[in-house]
Amino acid sequence: MNMQAPKGGVQPPPTPATLQDINLPPVMMRDILLKTIFRKNVDTVTDIAATICLPTAVTQELIDMARGQQLLQATGTLNANSGNEMGYDLTDAGKSRALDALSQSEYFGAMPVPLSDYAVQVKRQSIRDNKITREQLQQAMGHLVLPKDLLDNLGPAVGAGRSILMYGPPGNGKSSISNGIRDAIGDHIYVPRAIEYSGQVITVYDPIVHTAVDQGGDDPNALRRRRTFDARYVRCERPTVVTGGELTLDMLDLVYNPTARTYQAPLQLKSTGGIFIVDDLGRQTEPPQNLVNRWIVPLEESKDILALQSGEKFEVPFDTLAIFSTNFHPNEIFDQAALRRIFYKIKIDGPCQEDFLKIFALVARKKKIPLDEKALLHLLQNRYPEIGNVYANYQPVFLIDQMIAICEFEGIPYQMTPELIDRAWGNMFVRDETIVK
Repeated sequence: MNMQAPKGGVQPPPTPATLQDINLPPVMMRDILLKTIFRKNVDTVTDIAATICLPTAVTQELIDMARGQQLLQATGTLNANSGNEMGYDLTDAGKSRALDALSQSEYFGAMPVPLSDYAVQVKRQSIRDNKITREQLQQAMGHLVLPKDLLDNLGPAVGAGRSILMYGPPGNGKSSISNGIRDAIGDHIYVPRAIEYSGQVITVYDPIVHTAVDQGGDDPNALRRRRTFDARYVRCERPTVVTGGELTLDMLDLVYNPTARTYQAPLQLKSTGGIFIVDDLGRQTEPPQNLVNRWIVPLEESKDILALQSGEKFEVPFDTLAIFSTNFHPNEIFDQAALRRIFYKIKIDGPCQEDFLKIFALVARKKKIPLDEKALLHLLQNRYPEIGNVYANYQPVFLIDQMIAICEFEGIPYQMTPELIDRAWGNMFVRDETIVK
């Protein structure tokens, strides 16, 4: 079935027309059908089709196959609440088979997508085909005050869809820039609810990671009639996975549920078609070199290697814009071989005094605290020389929030004075001193 990509979008996965189009073992499809009917207590073709996410005609084929094996039977009555559809239920043999299948895997519901079919869809919606313009980046980051040459360096890196290392002193917006990249990319892709490899089911769609579109608040039946793509997928915004100091190597492996006997996709697989942000690189328990070594094959070959409980290894697509963000100089945490695998290295410095004042004014306006020239001169002439006139993007927010908190505590209108500046400044840094124990 040839489906055209919607204007300005990606080509959707085609709806299967027959059981053969699903490309799964017949026994696996049949067992998922039986388990779903057993667990969800659905009995009409329409309800069963909605639950296993297949077209009604294809679901009827599957039901007929199970009936031919005497695992399902028609109830012989019409269901008035479901358009007078014929009902179906499990025979004794069907219940026995459903229980046996559940003992092997608790997975039921949406029919999984074969890994090979998913790989084809990944190519249709590759992050590397999502070209981005200067205007898109500027619009997404319009609320940020950025160094003049940053977009010159960032634009080609994002457009290439390859790996990016952003480094520089803390508190200068590396995380905000990462989020701006996510917003600039926009676009929608199709995320499988689950994929299948070697008879094993791996759940992929995760409502914590993936933001579904065109589904919230809709009538399910109307949505089903309107859908123009394979219902085993969910139409989503391009995903963004953000990790920080909590990232460990085992979070990049399949997660096996021994009770359900199913797998959950690792973070980088969930981020396919989108962005994977490793923030605060160097703060993890794993050395940064080890983390990047784990990514060498994916970054170079656009594929990742995962392993089942049995030890069997297999390839999955790696189609992710990997963004690493660190406060360390790259030469401190990586060897040259690792740095070679990261395609773009972009330094994010603190703002100059002019940009610092722009940020300060924007934050003050947003938080409704009036600017005061005397207080600002005091800040620039008396406080910043104490730290070598080193400015950071986080400082305006910190200082203004401190002054607002003081004003609210003292019961006075929001204001900015040299005295308030000094009180706020005292909380931004800890003075070096010896504490007598």
